[in-house]
Amino acid sequence: MKSILLHIHDDLGQESRLQAAFDLARATGAHIRCVQVTMLPDLVAADLYGGAGFAPTIMAELKEIDCKAQAEVEARMAREGVQWDWMQCEGEAVRGILSAARLSDLIVATLPRGPRRSMRDPLAIVPDLALGGRVPVLGVPQAATRFAVTGRVLVAWDGSQEAAAALRSAVPLLRLAEAVLVVTIEEGGKDVFPATDALEYLSRHGVEAELRSWPRQGEAVDEALMRAVGALAVDWIVMGAYGHSRLRETVFGGVTRRLLRDAPIPLLLAH
Repeated sequence: MKSILLHIHDDLGQESRLQAAFDLARATGAHIRCVQVTMLPDLVAADLYGGAGFAPTIMAELKEIDCKAQAEVEARMAREGVQWDWMQCEGEAVRGILSAARLSDLIVATLPRGPRRSMRDPLAIVPDLALGGRVPVLGVPQAATRFAVTGRVLVAWDGSQEAAAALRSAVPLLRLAEAVLVVTIEEGGKDVFPATDALEYLSRHGVEAELRSWPRQGEAVDEALMRAVGALAVDWIVMGAYGHSRLRETVFGGVTRRLLRDAPIPLLLAH
């Protein structure tokens, strides 16, 4: 991976995003593109009660805040000794990031710790970024202090197109990993793409991987996967995003929804 898009926003998740981007850049020699999106508040954007009349004043204030944040981040980037550039745009965050990510290899964004209650809480945009574009997304937990590129990796494999897309996109990083564990959750009666094919694919790319078939023990798939994450002591996860429809996962729950909410380690997602 040689081109990383880093979401810049002055929130409580920015430090974890920066650290992950620095770790990636140093491990791969990648260039970091910092993308800052100045967002118009929802009330003004919707023009409720004539709110658009205040838009120029509000936008001027937001730009001033963003300019200050930009100066601080640029000074930090210069100290870290990585290759980087800066892109500024206005509008809605997901649309702006995806537009800037067309020639990126990876997007770095935050997995929030909980519901957004203040302007300082990170935006919950990882699902929309994963579904809305063709670029894999690294969701970094808000409290993360690093991204262990060369650590232990769990590849969640169910044979789906989404899982295959995530696996393919992760190959450049999997080559650097200490251990790659391809984990399948036992699902009785489900016809899946043979897990050994995932290992064969990785071996052709110079990645040695180990297959683990994980028992469900009467629990849901997401519970079994979360148990595997803890028991195998992995540092990050590769998985397909929303193998079922997003509406179905929202209503009935699902693996993607559970991991986005509760994963204690970074998730590399693709759809």
